[in-house]
Amino acid sequence: MLVAIATPVAAQEQELLTLEDALSRTGVVGETADPELNPRIVGPRAEAEAAQALVGQARLRPNPEVSLEVENIAGSGAFSGLSATEYTLAVGQQLELGGKRGARVEAARAQAQLAGLRADLADVELSFLVRERYVAAVAAASRVALARDVVERNEELARIAGVLVEVGREPPLRALRAEAALAEARAELQAAQAASLAARTALASLWSDQEAPPLVPTDFPEIVPPGIVMASATGLQLQVARAESTAAAAEIDRERSLRIPDPVVSAGVRRFEESNDSAFLVGVSIPLPFRNRNQGNIAAAEARLRAANAREAVALADFEQSITRARAEYLAAEARVETLSTTSLPQAEEALRLVRIGYRNGRFPLIEVLSAAEARDAIREALIAAQQDRGQAAAELIRLAAQ
Repeated sequence: MLVAIATPVAAQEQELLTLEDALSRTGVVGETADPELNPRIVGPRAEAEAAQALVGQARLRPNPEVSLEVENIAGSGAFSGLSATEYTLAVGQQLELGGKRGARVEAARAQAQLAGLRADLADVELSFLVRERYVAAVAAASRVALARDVVERNEELARIAGVLVEVGREPPLRALRAEAALAEARAELQAAQAASLAARTALASLWSDQEAPPLVPTDFPEIVPPGIVMASATGLQLQVARAESTAAAAEIDRERSLRIPDPVVSAGVRRFEESNDSAFLVGVSIPLPFRNRNQGNIAAAEARLRAANAREAVALADFEQSITRARAEYLAAEARVETLSTTSLPQAEEALRLVRIGYRNGRFPLIEVLSAAEARDAIREALIAAQQDRGQAAAELIRLAAQ
C-alpha cells in the first residue's frame, strides 16, 4: 500500500514541466529538440531552403536551342515529291546582356538572406511565446495554490465559528458569514483551476495539439534579460527590416537589367536534296524594344523599395520604443516583487497569525480575521501578478535583443 501511494506522487513530481523542457519540446533549444516536428518552425525554415535553392537556379545560364526545318516538301511542279527538299539544322544560344545574370543572382541572394532571417525570427518569436505562456501557466498554478489555501483557511474559520456559536460566544450570523466566505472561496478555486487548465493548454499547443496539458510548478522560473539590450539597436527584427530594403534594392537592379534585349545567335547547316550540296548558316535575332522596356516592373520595384525603407524606419522607432517600455516594465515589476516579498507579505502574514490566535481565544471577532486574511491574500495576488509581469517583460527583452 505504501508503494502504491508513493508511486503516483513521484510520477506527478516527474511530470512537472520546466521552462527548459518546454523550450526543448518546441524544437527551439536543447539537446533533444527536434525542429522537424514543429510546423511553427518547419514552415519558415522550408521557405529559407526554397530561397537558397533559387540562388542556384539564378546562376544558371539560358539553355541552347536546337531547330530543324524542312522546306520545299510536297509542293507542286518542280517542288513535288522530295527532290527539291532543303533541310536546315541549327543551334541557337541566347546571350544575356546588361548584367542580367549578376543582377538575378544578387536579387536571389538578397531574398535568401531575408528568408533566413525570417526563419531565425520565427524561432525567436516561438521562444518568446513559450516563455510568455509558461510564465502565465505558472502564475495560474500559483493562483490555484492561493485559492486552495484560502479554502483551507475558510474551512478552519467556518469550523471555529460553528464551535463558538454552539458555546454561545458568537452570534449565529458569524457562522453564516463564515459559511458564505467558504462558498465564495470554493467558487474562486474552481475558477482558478479552469484558468490554469486553459493556460497549460495554450502552452502545450505550441508543440502539439493532441498532448495533454502538462503540469507546471508554482515557482516562477528565473528569466534574466540580456544586459546589453539597450546598448545596440541591432535586434533581429531590425535586421529583417533592413534585409527587406536590401532585397527591394536588388530587385530594382534586376528589373533594370531586363530593359536591354537579349540577342539569340544561331549557327547551322543546310542541305539541298536536289543537288546534294550543303551550306553553313549563321544568324542573329534580337527583339526590338519599341514599346516594352520593362518600365512598369521597374516603377513597381522602385515603389516597393520606398515602402521597404519606410517599414525599416518604422521598425527602428518601434524597436527603440519597445525596448524602453519593456525595460521600464521589468524594473518596475522587479521593484514590486522585492517590496511585496520582503516587506508587505511577511507583515501581512504576521498580522493574520496574531489575529487568528486572538480569534481562537475569543479576543477578536470573525470580521477582523476575514479582513486580515483578505489583506494577506491581496498581497499574495499582487506578488503573483508582479512576478508574472517581471517574467513576461524579461521574455520580451530577450526577444528584442535576439541577434
